[in-house]
Amino acid sequence: MIAVAPPSFRRERALIKRGVWPVAGCDEAGRGPLAGPVVAAAVVLDPRRIPKGIDDSKRLTAERREELFEQICATASFAVAFASPARIDRDNILRASLWALARAVNALPEMPRHVFVDGRDRIEVACDCEAVIGGDGLVVSIAAASIIAKVTRDRLMCALAQDCPGYGFESHKGYGVPEHLAALNRLGPTVHHRRLFAPVVAARERHQAMTSGTAIIDMPAAETVELSA
Repeated sequence: MIAVAPPSFRRERALIKRGVWPVAGCDEAGRGPLAGPVVAAAVVLDPRRIPKGIDDSKRLTAERREELFEQICATASFAVAFASPARIDRDNILRASLWALARAVNALPEMPRHVFVDGRDRIEVACDCEAVIGGDGLVVSIAAASIIAKVTRDRLMCALAQDCPGYGFESHKGYGVPEHLAALNRLGPTVHHRRLFAPVVAARERHQAMTSGTAIIDMPAAETVELSA
């Protein structure tokens, strides 16, 4: 197994030496799921109190993310913003994500002078912005934001599971796993689903056909035939 170096504070420190401060990192969670919002977070770490073990949220266990979430919240400045399923459907997932990232940065207690954002797209904010591909594995401020965004979204999806039993939000967090797709076909979409995502569209049509007494049969040639009861 190849060891992967953890993200560092090197880029932030270089800016601090030039007198540029505050420096923020921002990232989002939830672009891929079929349900729930995109959650964006912006974090300004205290250079003297950076929690040990911060890494790309995807490399951490849920338990370790929760621990680091509490440590980051106790030592850093941060803000969180949400792009609802309705906004995602209206604007598309990329634009909604960039909107939420900018909103998170603007919600920080003090506007940063420089912000690092994960990915290839810069965001529209009133400070210098630098996009870093794979930034959550390279820049520790972005990694911290990825943890805040991921834990916040996971907790939200667990809460939605209480309102919408049967979909399994508490386990798959809205991603399109077989369990979720089966529940969609059985129960139909909720208000928390992204209406224009293809699996949700298909499930809504299938569920409507079932409840209206119309059967939809998937043919081998990828054609759909409707049989009215």
